[in-house]
Amino acid sequence: MHGPLSAAWLLVALCAASGAYCLLRLRSGVEEQRRTAGDEALMGFGMALMAVPAAVLTPPAWAWLLYAAVFGAAALRALWAARRGAHHLHHLMGTVAMAYMALEMAGRPAGHAHHGTTGAPALTGVLLGYFAVYVLWAGARLVPAASAGGASFAGWGDRPELARACRLSMGIGTLAMLLTM
Repeated sequence: MHGPLSAAWLLVALCAASGAYCLLRLRSGVEEQRRTAGDEALMGFGMALMAVPAAVLTPPAWAWLLYAAVFGAAALRALWAARRGAHHLHHLMGTVAMAYMALEMAGRPAGHAHHGTTGAPALTGVLLGYFAVYVLWAGARLVPAASAGGASFAGWGDRPELARACRLSMGIGTLAMLLTM
């Protein structure tokens, strides 16, 4: 990721923390929480790795191709799972965005940002638009969940407001990473 070093490290920490919480959700007693937790943990940890500042670690081109293959496989899995519900369509968009960014990084000279004169490619624009709308929607949806009282949960993995906060965090992270493309 290119950009201010402190912002990149904050993004790494945020994505890693989201991935770690998603691992906790794998132990949830609620089927809905477990069903998506693994996919979201992969996204969180993958985003954390991809957001490590280029000044600290510049992966070789083959590593970016490996990221693209992993997220491409996750995209196919999300496409297959999308027949069960709309939430998997968001997973599909996230994995496509990650595979796209990895392929873009594989095609760049090591440690260099893209400084083209043609502007953002169409796919970047579509993904930016999608994640901007998603972040606004998820943020608005988070407020009522956090203020709803009376519900008691058995453990950390069964807290829907924390799962929504993680999804919002990863959406913001994806948006930030797309902006640096």
